[in-house]
Amino acid sequence: MLRNKFIILMFLLFLIITVTVDDLRAEQRDLVLGQRILEQGSRGGDVAILQRKLAEKGFYDDRIDGLYGPKTRSAVEAFQSENELEITGRACENTLHKFSQDEKIISVLEVSREEILLLARVINAEARGESFEGMVAVGSVIRNRVEDDRFPDTLREVIIEEGQFCSLIDGQADLYPNNEAKKAARAALLGFDPTHRSLYFYNPQIATNLAWISNRRVVKRIGSHVFAQ
Repeated sequence: MLRNKFIILMFLLFLIITVTVDDLRAEQRDLVLGQRILEQGSRGGDVAILQRKLAEKGFYDDRIDGLYGPKTRSAVEAFQSENELEITGRACENTLHKFSQDEKIISVLEVSREEILLLARVINAEARGESFEGMVAVGSVIRNRVEDDRFPDTLREVIIEEGQFCSLIDGQADLYPNNEAKKAARAALLGFDPTHRSLYFYNPQIATNLAWISNRRVVKRIGSHVFAQ
């Protein structure tokens, strides 16, 4: 009986480890263009790179957000038609091969290595325990603020702006970020934005003052956080 329980326990542990490793590999894969077929519904940093490359070639003029929607599909179809490829709306091997595989593109912003690490620290502090998407979402809010005229113009200035992130006050942001937080920071900087251009986020279970959010339009909830514009 004990032996059977032990075998079952070890099997479950193996499944957990396998799923975790596969998820991390998927997250890393989704940060490099060409590692998977992209189609409507796909999400990730590689979709953002695809959108930027389509924009550079004049096929895409919408926001680079890492979300493969109808406009991205239409841009891919136009690109396929222009290059005499089968028009599928899916970015598969033949389509992706037509793009320059320049991996020097690392961000939609001009950022330093120190700023990337600072972003990862805040993500690690504010969204530790959340899904990868939830961690990217926090990074996207910070990136979106840099692009908004109502906030400072650099990543560092947005992060250290007084009263914005309590993790800077309680010391949580001083912790060195784990690999997942660094990957999430890179995905956010590549343009992946699961928050649909949100500028604010909060955890309703621990927030003590929600008056400031009452006049903001709530966009969606990811994990423990609510995102608003």
